[in-house]
Amino acid sequence: MWDSYDESMTLRLLDEANYDAEMESKVLPALDACMTEGWMDPATVDWNGDALPKLDEPGRLHYCCYDAAKFDALREDGASGVFRGAIVISHGFTEFARKYSEMTWYFLLAGYSVCILEHRGHGHSAHDVDNPSLVWIDDWRRYVSDFAAFADTVGREYACGEPLNLYCHSMGGGIGAAVMEHYPSLFDKAVLSAPMIAPVVGMPTWIARIATGALCGLGFGKARVFGHTDFSPELDLDEHKGASEARVRWFHKQRVDDVACQTNAATFEWAHQAMALSNRGAAPGDGFFWSRTQTGHVRCDRNSDAAVPSGP
Repeated sequence: MWDSYDESMTLRLLDEANYDAEMESKVLPALDACMTEGWMDPATVDWNGDALPKLDEPGRLHYCCYDAAKFDALREDGASGVFRGAIVISHGFTEFARKYSEMTWYFLLAGYSVCILEHRGHGHSAHDVDNPSLVWIDDWRRYVSDFAAFADTVGREYACGEPLNLYCHSMGGGIGAAVMEHYPSLFDKAVLSAPMIAPVVGMPTWIARIATGALCGLGFGKARVFGHTDFSPELDLDEHKGASEARVRWFHKQRVDDVACQTNAATFEWAHQAMALSNRGAAPGDGFFWSRTQTGHVRCDRNSDAAVPSGP
């Protein structure tokens, strides 16, 4: 998949100056034509068979899958017409499946089916707090077990015996790294974009974990983390310096139009569990991480994600 440059797989990026029109007239209709939505029950045990904490309302998890064969039948310009397997996407903090519409388009053009699970507390998956802006999770193992179950069932079905690959970003990269550690033979290849393996918290992680643990113990687990705010329909482009303005505006519109996609702030329990998730993995290049995964090729890239350290 990423072993060498293949000129036949060169893709044209959507035009920045005509982005909305291309998304609405070409990309989204094609995605809708090959998409299947589904729901799955959350995992109840982790990779060791140990029970996860019981939830009062487990709910269900939402996912979207895009079939490469149905896409190829549309005869879109630039499509490879060669089926290469499936890519399972693990999205970032406060993100949702529709955010990856453009990326899904490129993967489909390249010949991959695409499967996206909306992690618990995100998108249309079960949400455990009343405020739609807040993200809460009770146990980091839940993210990992849910995603592994999704990839091993739905993702493998869409791979049709061909390679099953992983693409993940930020929080989703932390989840993806943990999945590769605990389910080492699940994926054939993986890309980790700015993975949240060592989150930036403004202080030594061990101090932050003690502090968030104490606050959770005092009953503030579902309270908003200091400095985070509820979602606002007013877009502040200063928060997205260096990013594509057309894409930022399009993504923000998706959030404005769907309250289920307005997650915007961490709770103290989420922060506590995110640090636990990070501490369980090792940074790329650490022998422990690499020795525990059997994924054939792992590529790790950093970008401007503020939750991820930029240094080595």
